[in-house]
Amino acid sequence: MSTGLSEQEVLRRNALTQLRDLGINPYPAETYEVTAHAADILENYERDKTSYKNISLAGRIMSRRIMGSASFVELQDATGRIQLYLKRDDLCPDEDKTLYNTVFKKLLDLGDYIGVKGYMFTTQTGEISLHVTEFKLLSKSLKPLPVVKRDDDGHIYDGFTDPEMRYRQRYVDLTVNPDYKKIFMNRSKVINTMRNYFDEQGWMEVETPILQPIHGGAAARPFTTHHNTLDMPLYLRIANELYLKRLIVAGFDGVYEFGKMFRNEGMDRTHNPEYTSMEIYVAYKDYIWMMAMVEECLEKIAVAIHGTAVVKYGEHDINFAGPYEKLSMYESIQKYTGIDVSEMTELQLQETCKSLNIEIDSSMGRGKLVDEIFSEKVEANLIQPTYITDYPIEMTPLAKKHRSKEGLVERFELFVCGKEIGNAYSELNDPIDQKERFIDQLKLAERGDSEAMAMDEDFIRALEYGMPPTSGLGFGIDRLVMLMTNQSTIQEVLFFPQMRPEKKAKVTSDEDFVNAGIPADWVQVIRKMNINTIEELKAANPNKVFNDLGGMRKKMKLELLMPSKEEVMAWFA
Repeated sequence: MSTGLSEQEVLRRNALTQLRDLGINPYPAETYEVTAHAADILENYERDKTSYKNISLAGRIMSRRIMGSASFVELQDATGRIQLYLKRDDLCPDEDKTLYNTVFKKLLDLGDYIGVKGYMFTTQTGEISLHVTEFKLLSKSLKPLPVVKRDDDGHIYDGFTDPEMRYRQRYVDLTVNPDYKKIFMNRSKVINTMRNYFDEQGWMEVETPILQPIHGGAAARPFTTHHNTLDMPLYLRIANELYLKRLIVAGFDGVYEFGKMFRNEGMDRTHNPEYTSMEIYVAYKDYIWMMAMVEECLEKIAVAIHGTAVVKYGEHDINFAGPYEKLSMYESIQKYTGIDVSEMTELQLQETCKSLNIEIDSSMGRGKLVDEIFSEKVEANLIQPTYITDYPIEMTPLAKKHRSKEGLVERFELFVCGKEIGNAYSELNDPIDQKERFIDQLKLAERGDSEAMAMDEDFIRALEYGMPPTSGLGFGIDRLVMLMTNQSTIQEVLFFPQMRPEKKAKVTSDEDFVNAGIPADWVQVIRKMNINTIEELKAANPNKVFNDLGGMRKKMKLELLMPSKEEVMAWFA
């Protein structure tokens, strides 16, 4: 049975064995001290040459040019790439030239990690380079990296660009496409800027349970699991809201949490089943105060990343400096459909949805019907940051009733470029009202609404002890990062987005090849041509296979009788 290794993978494994035979450990355990990095050197060397006389770097070999007794290598570390210059007689001053002639020239490959020591200089062509006086293999790469080529103008072609491969093998993607690292560096900056801003206000970062006995805090379908010792069902959290509000009951003036949320729902360009949320709750505040806080926070984030409050997203210039436009839910629907739904009954809303060609089902109550109209007819029009405020009470079981508008709650959602990125309330702190809202949710669940909230008796009990007036906010961090880094899909801002199971390539046995008519002596030659299954053979061009067999016979210096063209054609019958 073949291992299914490509010719390149076989050669690298052979090199691994030879390195060990030479007494070189291809995966050493000891620390390798790094004293400089590529980006720092390239930025500072010309004005401070004395600091780079005796330095050590480490990284991957990304390209090399061997010119007899001297070679140039492009080394990539976490900060960028830099050129190395290696000279045989500098590395091997004695008679034994094995380190250069054998180890470096024959047994190292692109993708290998090495550590190098030496001094910086500028080549005759003006390129800042490290003159290597010593090198050490730190990790042998057994799979070849994709070769990403650039033309004379720096444009990439033949790149590692297939999105599914990039997301599934992010470790390869970020190695050969290092420009994408900036997205994740800016993601970290978004979170740190927000965290620093909250800390400056005196609000405390906390942690709440991920495994919860009741799926509460949002309208969503949860992931369900089972705890064996307790013999009870548990849910991956869909929100941390109810736990954070318990802490406001406990006497904290402001608490926030960055954390993973899990919703057992669909996947698309803006949804991943596992995503990052930030929720914050501040006592003695309301949703009007929260709008001003959000504007100040987002402007700080935009400036931290771009140096300006105006951020380019697709074809739009998004201005994150406040104040943002405000429209009530009913006003926005009337603005973009011409229809006033504010006084409609559930039956009238159903008829309105049908007239607008909006798909609905019998489980949808009044709030869901209004939300469907808004989602289908309004959201896409909200390009600049816009607050949609004052939602119908049926849509928001955890928000306080509006202080002056009957049937509404004090809530806003922030929309940018047609997508919701933030959701905030004046939090409901009336325990009797809250229990009645939960009961209404249970009725929706009985009608088949899989996203309806469950009753949380302990949260009701907490409210009965008293919760001060509070404003709460939830932010979708992934969508915010998409906006701040000009990315159109959520997968681009997640290191490891959820993927369907990888389809394993089938590997045909040698016996199967022989049964297909291929002489046993030629099976390994076929495999070295990267044909590992009967399906791959049948899909190949017969004439090319025949010609390649002749080329491999010559390259491998085989004493085998070359099959005739007719015999090769019979393999494809």
